[in-house]
Order: sequence, then C-alpha cells, then structure tokens
Amino acid sequence: MRIRFSIRLQLLVLSLFFFAIPYLGYNYVWELEQYLRTGQEQTMIGTARAVATALHERPALFDSESAYLKDVRPGTDLYAPPIPYPIQLDGELNDWQQVDDLLTHYGASEIVERFTSLQTSDGTKSAASEIKVAASGNKETSLSFEHMVGRYDQFLYAMFNVTDDTLLWRQPNSLSVERGDHLLIGMQTPEGELARYVVAPYESGWVNAFKLAESGATNRAVENALSIQGRWQETATGYNIELRFPLSMTSGALAFAIVDVDDPATRQKRYAIGTANTNNIDELGTVVTPSPEIERILSGLKYADSRVWVIDNHKRVLARAGDIQTASGLNTASRKESENPIWGWIESQWLLPLYYHILTKPPADFVDELEDAYALAGRDIGLALNGQPDSLWRLTPDNKAVVVSAAYPIFIEGTVMGAVVVEQTTNGIRTLRNRALEQLFHVILAVMLLGTLGLLLFASRISNRIRRLRDNTEAIIDANGKIVGKLPVAKEGDEIGDLSRAFSDVLLRLQQYNSYLENMASRLSHELRTPIAVVKSSLDALSQVSAQNEKSRPLNSEQQDVFVQRAQSGISRLSTILNAMSEATRLEHAIAQEEVIVFNLIDVIKGCVGGYQHAYTDRKFVLTCAQDTAMLAGAPELIAQMFDKVISNAVDFSQTNDTIHIKLLSKDKALILSVSNPGPLLPAGMKKQLVQSMVSVRANSDSHDNDSSPHLGLGLYIADIIVAFHKGTIALSDLEDKSGVEVTMTFPAPLNQ
Repeated sequence: MRIRFSIRLQLLVLSLFFFAIPYLGYNYVWELEQYLRTGQEQTMIGTARAVATALHERPALFDSESAYLKDVRPGTDLYAPPIPYPIQLDGELNDWQQVDDLLTHYGASEIVERFTSLQTSDGTKSAASEIKVAASGNKETSLSFEHMVGRYDQFLYAMFNVTDDTLLWRQPNSLSVERGDHLLIGMQTPEGELARYVVAPYESGWVNAFKLAESGATNRAVENALSIQGRWQETATGYNIELRFPLSMTSGALAFAIVDVDDPATRQKRYAIGTANTNNIDELGTVVTPSPEIERILSGLKYADSRVWVIDNHKRVLARAGDIQTASGLNTASRKESENPIWGWIESQWLLPLYYHILTKPPADFVDELEDAYALAGRDIGLALNGQPDSLWRLTPDNKAVVVSAAYPIFIEGTVMGAVVVEQTTNGIRTLRNRALEQLFHVILAVMLLGTLGLLLFASRISNRIRRLRDNTEAIIDANGKIVGKLPVAKEGDEIGDLSRAFSDVLLRLQQYNSYLENMASRLSHELRTPIAVVKSSLDALSQVSAQNEKSRPLNSEQQDVFVQRAQSGISRLSTILNAMSEATRLEHAIAQEEVIVFNLIDVIKGCVGGYQHAYTDRKFVLTCAQDTAMLAGAPELIAQMFDKVISNAVDFSQTNDTIHIKLLSKDKALILSVSNPGPLLPAGMKKQLVQSMVSVRANSDSHDNDSSPHLGLGLYIADIIVAFHKGTIALSDLEDKSGVEVTMTFPAPLNQ
C-alpha cells in the first residue's frame, strides 16, 4: 500500500532543517571561543613580557649564591618557601604540613663526615684522640632525618624530624658540646666568612646555639648565639628540632649536619649526616628564598586577575602574586534578572536546565596542583629559560578547569636568569561563551518554534486551498464527464491562484470545445443535408420516372441526364466537404516536409494581390507597404495559401464593391501583415475561437453572394497552422471605427536582416 505523503508532512520534514541552525550557531560560538582563547593567550604573553621588562638587568633582585649556579645539588642546595604565618617553635612540626612537599630525606647516603679514634699507649681509646676522616662507603647507620627550611618575614626556619635508635644528651655539667647528639650549622656571613654553630642540648626543651671557633680543627664553643633559637623535642623514634634565625646572618650559603653519638661510655662521635660539610665554606649549599623585592614588584599584580610567578633559572619560585581560583581572564557581570517574572521563571526552570545538558558551567572551585608549589615545570617554562617565550594549556587534575600559562625570560647581561610565568583559567571565556549560547539558543528556539508553527499553518492553508480547488473542480463535472458549471475564479496572486485560474480557463475552453463538438454535428448535418437531399431526390425521381415509363414509354436521355447531373452535383458537394475536412490534416503533414528558405514577403503578397484583382472583380484591393523589402524565413507557397484563406474570409464577409485593405510594415524586428474588410463585427467572446477547427459564425451555409459552396470554418484554422509554422501569431479584432474586422499576422524577421 502506498504511503500518503501529505504537504503538511513534507513541510514538517523540511522544518527539520531548522535543527541545522543551532548546530551552526553552536559551532560559530565555539570558533569565537577559540579566537578569544588565542587573544587571551597573546594577552598573557604580553603581561609576562611587561613584568619581565621590570625585572630585566636588575641582578640585585636575584640571590648571588644560588641564581648563578649552573646545577642545583638536590639535598645540598635548599629552597626556603614562604610560610604564611610564623612557625610555633614547639617541636611538634604541625605547622609545616602545608609546605611539607619539600621535605627531603637524609640517611646513610648523605654522610658528610665519619669519625674514628686512636688508641693510647695503654691500649685505651681517648676521646681527645678522635680524628675526622672523609665520608666513604655506605656502612650501616642508625640515624636518618627529614629536613626542610622556610621563610617568614625576615627569619629563616628549619625543621628536622630525626629517627635515631639512641638519643644521647649532652651532660648537664659538661662544657663540651660534642659528647652527645648535636646539630652543626655552617653558613657564610654577609662578609663572606665561614661561621659555625652548634646546638647540643642536655634535655628536651628550648635551645639556643653556640658559636664555634673559626678553626675547623675543633668544635670548641666560644660564645652563645642567642639569635639562633628553637626547640629540641624527644619523640618515640628519635627527636624533632625546630630552629629560627634571621636571614641577615647569611649571604645564602648554608649547611646543616646532625652528628650521631650512641655510646654513653665513650661518647665518641660516629658520623655526621647532613646537607653538606659545615666545616668547609666551599662545600656549603645555597638556600634560595623568595625575593621580598620581587614580591613587592608583583604585589600590585594581585589585582590583575592573574597569577604571576617569578622563577630562577633552576625553576624555583622566587615570588608569586594572585590566586588562580579568581584568575578567570574575563570579568563577566552576574546574570541580570529578567524584568518579566514569567519569562524569568520559564528561563530558570525550563530553558537553562535544558541548555546545560549540553553546556558546562565553569567550576566555582577546582583542584590547583600548584597552590603550594615552590618549583615549576613545563614545556613553556623550559623554552622560556632557553630564551624563547611560550605558552601552555593544561587541565586541572580534576578536569574541571583549563589553565593557560605564558612564560617570558628574564635577562641579565644577556643571560637568562629566570622567567615570569602568568596563569589564568578560561572560566571567564567559558562564562561569556555560555551567556552567548544562552541568548543564541533563546533566539534559535523561538525561530524554530515560530518557523515550524508557521510552516504548519502555511501547509494547512495550502492544503485547504488545493483541497477546495479539487472539490470545486469535481463539483462542476457530472458523472458522465459533462461540464455542468463554472469554476470560481481565485483572487489570490500566488501559484495556487494561477493554477485555479488556469483550471477555470481550461474548463471554460473544454466547455467551449464540447459546445463546438455539439455544434459541429449540427453544422455537418446542415452542410451534408443539402447534397444528400439532392442525390436522394434525383435517385427517387429517376426510380419513379423509370417505373412509370416501363408501362408506357421509355425515359428519354435528356430527362435522364438532368437527374444524373443533379446527383453528381450533390456527390461533388459531398466530396468538397470531405476534402475540406481533410485539408488541415494533409497540410500538417506537408508542412513537416517543407524546406525553409528566406524570401521577400512583399513579392509574395504583391503577386497574390494581383491574382485577387482578377479573381474577385467585384472587390477592391489596396496594398500598402512601408518598404520594398521584407525578408521572412519560411515557405512562400504556404504564405500564399495562408493569404488566400484570409482574403477569402474577408471577401465572404464583405459586400460588392467594398475595399479590402492590406498593410505590410516592419516594427520592433517583426513583420506585421494585416487584412481589414468592412462588414459585421466579431461575435462577443469569439475572437480567440475563430481560428479553431470548424468554427464558423455564418448564419447559414450560403455566402452573401449566394455561393453554394460549403463553409466548415476551416479557413482561419489552416491560416493559424501556417502562421504557427513561421513562428508567428494571428489575431482577429474589430476596427477602431467599428466598421469591420481586421486580421493581423505577426512574423519574426530573420536575425541577419
């Protein structure tokens, strides 16, 4: 069974193309977001360049000991991150949790000194006879610790979480600081000299350091160093140490070492594990602390909606400003509440939840893996430290936010000493994109709803009009196919209106043609009745006379000839009628084989008019030509035949001594031939029908001159066929003075004329 695919359904299917609008709009906004991201990236590179410009050629901003190192020695070179609040020196180490990512483990691999002893002459070991040997090998040790440093304000803090199987305190009444577990500190003073300190408590609690003699041959304490203070706290696995001292005490070179003493009898030192050898200034490590001067330069950037880092050439953070959680890149205003409460409710309860099945909201909070970072890494930073600015896009660990960073190198005397890194999220752009898509979806949804509704209404209207046209057409045709009414004429100017008017015209022409067919029977009956009656009457007369004369006397030949001539006259008239009816058909076949040539129409017309003056002596013919040459492409014989039909028609409808006017002129690249004659005007509404087959407006078969030849209305029909072959048109009209009728034939002139 064939599925009915109505116009409504077709337009409904076509309306599905409306769904391409949100797709195109969505892609357009995404492309716009890419352009905004590119702009944000370039802006951040410009910001990093501006900050780096303020730091170029300012070596005082960088630590002289650490910034110029070619390589960083892990565990020896220390990084002191900024601490948000001062460490409480209680030995609990709780305050170090937020920066404990930088904790470094020290064990047997970090032995910086080993100690041994010489036996005296009596075979006993003397503590005074201890000598230091270079650390070598990896013998079993019972001490290890975790260590890190930090900075708050102008102080450096240090912590040690020591694991030791035996904690041996310094004896309270002992003046020696070496006969128990102790901490050695070595640093370079601002004057460039080595300063050594020791922390050797005799119990848990508050501690201060002692300054050691300048010579590294002995660890003799020479004075108290109250500026180095802290707490030594015993634990279940060993002990904890927390210290604090002013940054001004050192120029940046620093080392810590813990000496392990396990034998309570001999109190001999076994080894020292630490960051570096505290006795040699050349072996001290460097401590990097964020630069207060750089932080002051960056302090104003915390309002710049960015997070800014300054790192040294070892990727260690020297300063930072701003918060990535609020660095959205674009400050987007909060959503305005709709003034219409109904629309606001629809938007918030229906539309926005629908949209955000596709869209994603920027997160209010996300995981920042660099929140407490004190060293950075990345391809952009690596390129920047090689002297080339670069940018990098990355996802946060929870995949909620996209962070873009831009790095720009800092130059001092042509050498890259660090880099400026600027970071922002794309939350601002994403918010702006969502706002744009929300408004776009509002418009698209309205367009789709109104468009679909409009198409359905339009389809319904078209369907109803077509259905009404169908019903009206069916209503005026009865069951026998006869047109019994008139189709209402539509007033609309669209295609359906044109179709309705075309149907009305076609039905009217069909009605006229049916009428013509009905009248043709009576016309043929009228034309055929006379010759048939003549033949029948002649045959009846011959039969009757023959029957009478058989009894009396034979029919003479003269009487018989009269009846035979009358019968032959009737038969001849019947033959003429049949020939006239088949003339049009023969002409159509003949035209198909005619050869088209270019000839002078004026010569053909003049020749024909000369013949008419001899054939129709009781008529006058006046030929008017505006030129001597009028070339036409076609067949001269057919033009002459067509002209004969028109002239014959003009003679039939004119009176004796009337003048028939013939005009030939050229106008607008066309040849116009007109024939006008005085006589009766055209019947109303029959101007176009008179050129149809077997249409005649004569009152009877006789002409005005009592010509007995039949008139079947084929003359103008044949003329129309010939004119159409020459790609022209024929038209009948009344003369302007209403004195007669004019037949106008228009032919196109050859292109090369």
